[in-house]
Amino acid sequence: MIASKNDIFIFLNDLSNNNSKDWMDRNRDRYQKAKERWLEEVEAILERLSAYDSYFDQFKPKDTITRTNNNRVFHPDKPIYKDYFSCSPNAKGEPVSKLHISAGISWSFLGGGLWRPDKEILKRVRDAIDYNGDELLEILNVSKFKKIFGGLAEDPDKLKTTPRDYPKDHKYIQLLRYNNLTARADLTVDMVQSDHFVDYVEEVYLTIRPFNDYLEKAISVT
Repeated sequence: MIASKNDIFIFLNDLSNNNSKDWMDRNRDRYQKAKERWLEEVEAILERLSAYDSYFDQFKPKDTITRTNNNRVFHPDKPIYKDYFSCSPNAKGEPVSKLHISAGISWSFLGGGLWRPDKEILKRVRDAIDYNGDELLEILNVSKFKKIFGGLAEDPDKLKTTPRDYPKDHKYIQLLRYNNLTARADLTVDMVQSDHFVDYVEEVYLTIRPFNDYLEKAISVT
């Protein structure tokens, strides 16, 4: 029997409540069916987005998802398995995330942008904001962007002081303080399970695209 999207969340909920190797070993078939159903959804998403950007043609669905096992080398308190499925069609080495999808029990979202870039990349973005922050503000203030994302996502690494080489009264000081420039739209389980989920992913991608283009253009300047 082919799993439904509802089966994905039933499995993830059970996994969250029974996060152990013994339980996973006993439910390996359920995991495989849920994963295969998620890959079908990812395939539909990639096909839809490739109509706008051939960039997405390079990915097979299985290449965009993460391993279910958590990396606990530096975080031994993490559960053994992730209680979510994800999709990140982003080429290796590219700092800007065109799109990231996480569908899980505790938190589901769509997002993109720049997360924890190295110093040189962050400097290039800040230089772009310094030179033409108005363009970024125009993107962030588009009514649809504000409706879907509510502006830039909260940055846990945002500076409380002024970044080096910029005056305290800089016109774009609030933007310059960001270390991570991302946008995120939270999802409900019902939204992910909806027959129109791919349509919504398409809408979110088209809305965040100018933001990603701004970041990519800033990074490309040497």
